[in-house]
Parts: sequence; C-alpha cells; structure tokens
Amino acid sequence: MAQQSGALMPFVHRRRRGAELFLLILALVVGVGAYAAVGLGVKEKVPPDIVSYGGWLAALIIVAHITVRLVAPYADPVLLPIVAALNGLGLAEIHRLDLALNHHFARQQLVWMTLGVALFVATLTILRDHRVLQRFTYTSGLAAIVLLLLPMAPGIGKSVNGARIWIHVGSMSFQPGEVAKVLLVVTFAGYLVLHRDALALAGRRVAMVDLPRGRDLGPILTMWAVSLGILVFQHDLGSSLLFFGLFLVMLYVATERAGWLVVGATLFVVGSYLTYVFIAHVRERFQLWSDVWAHYGQNTDDKGRQTVETMFGMAWGGLVGRGLGQGSPWRIPFAESDFIFGAIGEELGLTGSIAVILLYGLIVERALRAALICRDDIGKLLATGLGGAIAIQVFVVVGGVTHLIPLTGLTTPFLSYGGSSLVANWVIVAVLLRISDAARRPPPDLSTGDDAAMDETQVVKLT
Repeated sequence: MAQQSGALMPFVHRRRRGAELFLLILALVVGVGAYAAVGLGVKEKVPPDIVSYGGWLAALIIVAHITVRLVAPYADPVLLPIVAALNGLGLAEIHRLDLALNHHFARQQLVWMTLGVALFVATLTILRDHRVLQRFTYTSGLAAIVLLLLPMAPGIGKSVNGARIWIHVGSMSFQPGEVAKVLLVVTFAGYLVLHRDALALAGRRVAMVDLPRGRDLGPILTMWAVSLGILVFQHDLGSSLLFFGLFLVMLYVATERAGWLVVGATLFVVGSYLTYVFIAHVRERFQLWSDVWAHYGQNTDDKGRQTVETMFGMAWGGLVGRGLGQGSPWRIPFAESDFIFGAIGEELGLTGSIAVILLYGLIVERALRAALICRDDIGKLLATGLGGAIAIQVFVVVGGVTHLIPLTGLTTPFLSYGGSSLVANWVIVAVLLRISDAARRPPPDLSTGDDAAMDETQVVKLT
C-alpha cells in the first residue's frame, strides 16, 4: 500500500467542469426565477417574455461555459456561476424598477451583458498565457492615463451628478475609468514584479515598523498625486479612493512591508484633509454624510433623499424583505445604478443582502486562492489586484449605501445598471479564470499524457 510504504503519489485533480455546469444551472434558476418573481409581484402574472429572456440568458451562460471548458479546462469552477447569479439578480431588480418607472434599462443591460460575455470569450481565447501581459506594463499605464483624461476633453466629456467621468459620442456614453481600472492593475503588477526588491528594502524603524526608504517613495507619491488629480479635476471620489487603495494593497502584497501601509494611511489622511478644506464637492459629501437628516427635505435639490429613502427601505425590508416586486425601491433616486444594493436590501431583506455580500466575498476568495497557488509572480499580483479591485469597490459602494462612509458614486459590480462597469468586470473574470487555469494545470514534468488524471501543482505524500 502507498500509505504504508510512504510512496509519493499524485493528488488526482478533476477539471470540475461538471460542477461548474451544475452551479451555472442554479445561477440560471436564480436569474430567471427572480425575473418571474418580479412579474408576479408587480403584475400578478409571469412576464410574457420569460421564455425569450430566459433563453437569451441561458445562451450567454452556455457560451461562457463552453469557452471555459475548451480553452481553460482547469480554471476555477466557482467564479463563473457566482458572476452569472449576480448578473441575473441585477437584471431582475433593474426590470423591477423599469416596471415602476416605465424605463427600459433591463433590456439595455442584457445587451451590455451580451457584449461583456463576448469580450469574456475573446479574452479567454486570445489570452492563452497571462504572463504576456507583463510586456504591456508601460503601454497599459499610458492607455490608462489617456482613458482617465478623456472625460476632460471638450466636446466628448460630460459631467453627471457633479462628477466629470463620462464621455459621450453621439447617443453612446461610456465611463473610461472602468477600463482604466483593469489596465492599471496590469501596470501595477508589471511594475512591482520588476522593482519589488528595491521597494522591499527597509529604511528607518519607527514604533516597531520598518518604514520604506525615502528614495523609494516616488511610486506611491505619484499614485497619490494621480488620485488627488482625479478628485480635484473630475470630482470622482470613488475612483480616486479605488485607484490609490488598489495600488497600496498590491504594493503591500508585493513587498510584505507593513511600513507601506503606514505611509499609505498617512497620505490618505493628509489627502482627505486637504480635499475637505479646498474642494467644495468633497466637503459637501462629507457634511451630507455626517448629518443626512439635516439635508433631507430642506432644499430644492433634496440631497439627502437617496440615503434617507434607502435607510427607510432597508428598515422596511427587515430580515427577509418585502419580496421581489413588493417593495418601493423606485423611491430611491438612481436605484438602478448607484443604489441598487439598497433596492435589493428592501426587497430581499437582510438575508438577501448578506447573501449578495457573501457572493462577492467568494469572488475575492477565489481570486486570492488563484494568487496563492500561481507559480509566477506576475500572476500572483494580477490575481491579487483584480480581486482587490472588486473588494474595494464593493466595500466603498455598500459602505456608502448603508451610510457607513460618504457616498462615492461607484457602481456595484455585476448588479448595477451600466455597460462600462459590466463589460470591464466580465473581462476581469476572464483574466482571473486564465490565471486560475494556469495555476491549477499540472506542470509539464508531471504529465502522463492524460491531463484529466493530474492535479493542480503539487504531489502529496500519503502517510
């Protein structure tokens, strides 16, 4: 017996595509079932287009699954079903708001989902090795800067709700910061792989923490300045916080130096104070957050209405919610985009809200799991950065909706209405699956010609 002799045997790995298919069926049940529940709740009958809607959604999910099965057979089997469930739930909630407000956002969102899945397929098919992204470290950085500057261009840039983060070409609108988010992760990962040894060198020791050397502060100061620039010129508090927090997380993971967290926290406090003093938009957001009741119903703008209506709605939802189609989430301004989590909290209650947060937590956990078992440094940092981007964005959005932190204006990944965010996040999932596939695939020296009989990267000793 191998157990008695102590012989080394491969830990048999299954590709788990069957498990992924089963979970995708459950995700489809969630999406189509929620759509039907909305129709029953609002009009007391199943929507007449349930077959066409369900068929479209099922076709997208099947195409994504077949692509993973063909080009990334060892990829994580949990990521795609989670994303499909969140996207389906978001579509149902947007449809519920459409019925109340006579909009047609759900159909538009389904079209954006189709484009997102198409780019998901293209990314997995073209990007056969995630390590090639390191070649585009500085190209990605330049492209990200151009995208971030586009909303400032005259003629195409446009301010929406006080933030200049959109570009409009004809009838089409786009938020380039969502694409810049992905490109910046590639840039940060490539840069940190090349320079992490220098950045990891310790400087002066203060209060049991090794601070970085002064000569190594250039990158974090540059990113701090870029983030402040986004805040000053575009009034985009959410993106500013996301980009700086993302760089700080990746810098800490690459160097394993707590001193960078101290420096980053100090810069964040200084930047927050300066922007509060000198930028009226930030000061207004903070004052609104500190005492939202003082602003609710006190002026024509009614600036506190979003937060107050969300608080009332989530309180009315209670533990299990009013039920899909049974609440009044249409009372919340921009509920289909910035505040869709509040609408879900009202109709699905605390239980549904926790379930949604757990799904996001699973996405981040699977990203970090891929980073842990990845064999190369660029893959580790890419997976960490992409998972961190989703984690920070969800925290900022949910924190703002629940009145934990000031409002930022970011969208909830996969749930909120918005093509830019949805398409960019589908690409993020594709890159994570590519990294996961490379990490879980048997190494060449263990191959026996039957990849299905091999495990991820390790051999275990049975004792």
